[in-house]
Amino acid sequence: MARPRYPRSEGPLPPPLPPETRTVGQLVAESIRFYGAHFWRSLALGIPAGIVGLVLATLPGWWDTAFILTGGALLLTLSYVGASVLVLKASVDRRTVGVALLGGAAVFVPFPFLASVFVLPGLAWLAFVGLVVPVAVVERLGFRDSFRRAVVLARADYVHALGSLSALVIASILSATVLFFLLRGQGDAALSVAAFLALLVISPVVLIGSALLYVDQEARVGLSRQRRPVRSSSRGR
Repeated sequence: MARPRYPRSEGPLPPPLPPETRTVGQLVAESIRFYGAHFWRSLALGIPAGIVGLVLATLPGWWDTAFILTGGALLLTLSYVGASVLVLKASVDRRTVGVALLGGAAVFVPFPFLASVFVLPGLAWLAFVGLVVPVAVVERLGFRDSFRRAVVLARADYVHALGSLSALVIASILSATVLFFLLRGQGDAALSVAAFLALLVISPVVLIGSALLYVDQEARVGLSRQRRPVRSSSRGR
């Protein structure tokens, strides 16, 4: 019996597109590739997110809301700061970390309310101002200037920013949900451990992708300016 023949790959895969033309799918793929290439350091980014999941799984009633708006927001922002430093190879000082933490926590506080019914409003908010963290880390701006710069970056290609965050979050939620149900057992303790491990493993993909999104949007700022029509300096001409 003749063996089936499979088509062979002709040459190496094409190189990834540059940041100014990178697609949503390629951003997700680059996030996963970076995760695999820097596995242990990337996995460490998920520790604060895993702690948040562990605490939320054990807190009763409205205490979980109070935690996510205070300590939870700071822990998640800390992971984002770490991802920005790792991916963007930035050097930071105490002032820079403080601005990034405060800015990221301020951005995250409205997110649970915006995403309580449907996640898209929350993602739209994060796409608009969420880059304040990598802006503060890389460009070392003050609190207000970081927010202004984040809005400028978002407006450079808002569709790409929103699409990228949506793809990252949806893929991560689906993966974390599957992993959670695979890990869970019986009893509250098992559920808490499953929540911790699921967020520990999956959340770095979103964090890394969000840091890479800064690179994409920063590269597109100049392109968005070039597309603007040139205004005449005098009305009579």
